[in-house]
Amino acid sequence: MEVTAKAKYIHIAPRKVRLVVDAISGMDVVEAENQLEHITKRAKTPVLKLLKSAVANAEHNFDMVKDNLYIAKIQVTEGPTLMRFRARAFGRSAPIRKRTSHITIVLNEKVKGLKRKKKPKEEKKKVEIPKKEKIEVKKEAKEKVKPTTGYWQRKREEKKKGFFGRLTGAGRRVFRRKTGA
Repeated sequence: MEVTAKAKYIHIAPRKVRLVVDAISGMDVVEAENQLEHITKRAKTPVLKLLKSAVANAEHNFDMVKDNLYIAKIQVTEGPTLMRFRARAFGRSAPIRKRTSHITIVLNEKVKGLKRKKKPKEEKKKVEIPKKEKIEVKKEAKEKVKPTTGYWQRKREEKKKGFFGRLTGAGRRVFRRKTGA
């Protein structure tokens, strides 16, 4: 049974992605993952991610074994090209093409019908939750507590006191002195 996975609108030119894809086409999944981890191209990251996604699809949806899978087909097609422009001499412009890629991977089984062994599910133990008792809360008359003043309220109060209200100690004494002429 074939399992497919797609990655669309990857911002790497298809020509560059094909270099990585051609290196792993037709390989076993485990071997391809090892190969991709050692490639030094930027396109290896989305291709490896897509391969892992395809393997996860096969294992989860179809109960296939990872060691029994190989890459049947991997294809890179061109996505939409983003057009940008660059200023050139004499008031002209030159196009910049930012190309995108669509990658499609198809995995297949080496030995048909080899399924993963299912683990027997354990029965869930029923846990009785004790009923909640109503707790009566005594409403005591709360004392009115003056809310703590904020930073700007304190600043306003200090401003009301005036300049001498902010000074303490020796500073206050210096500014209280009367100057003689």
